[in-house]
Amino acid sequence: MSDLEAEKALAAKRAVDEIQDGMLVGLGTGSTANYVLKYLGKRVAAGLRITAVPTSRMTEALARELAVPLVAFGGLSSVDLTIDGADEIDQNLQAIKGGGGALLREKVIAAASARVIAVVDSSKVVRRLGRFPLPVEVFPFAAEFVGARLADLGVPVSLRLQNDDPLLTDHGNHILDVAFGVITDPQQTALAIAAIPGVAAHSLFLSEIDTIIVGRDGAVDVRHADRS
Repeated sequence: MSDLEAEKALAAKRAVDEIQDGMLVGLGTGSTANYVLKYLGKRVAAGLRITAVPTSRMTEALARELAVPLVAFGGLSSVDLTIDGADEIDQNLQAIKGGGGALLREKVIAAASARVIAVVDSSKVVRRLGRFPLPVEVFPFAAEFVGARLADLGVPVSLRLQNDDPLLTDHGNHILDVAFGVITDPQQTALAIAAIPGVAAHSLFLSEIDTIIVGRDGAVDVRHADRS
């Protein structure tokens, strides 16, 4: 296991320790979230009584393999705790997510959660967001229009492909990846993208994350958002 993979695993294990009996838990998507599922599966097998809601079909499949009890989000309005990864996160706990293509459901479940924990390795902590291309989920019929409006922001925009065809999200949408390089004003950028008709979701998580757990050099660093 590489150093970064070990950091992911260590941070994920620490995050799973936050889960208590009776909780409804949101399960993130991606490589770090897979470690969360692994440790959660072990705790469930040892007697932890929880239910969980997945943010993607991929996460749902792995959770079922690990015998983690699942419920559909469609009948829910709130979640006790969500644990997910991040593609980038800054010191203010503002993040870019969605590299795994599940940003719409990740955003909805995060918004419904009483608490959100982001679990990352040390390489994901940045001074300023934007090095990782910002995913934007769009309705297919509006992809060209949205792409042109995003390009008007002065940044490269690319349609995410899979086997030379547009990648389809779990909701049948397309993803545009926007290469900002540096996002100087995340709040204004989020507002500008959200205002474009045809956007289903953008992957700037600016106020949803309450706690960050970073794996670093064989230890974990836990920090909480300052809401004052």
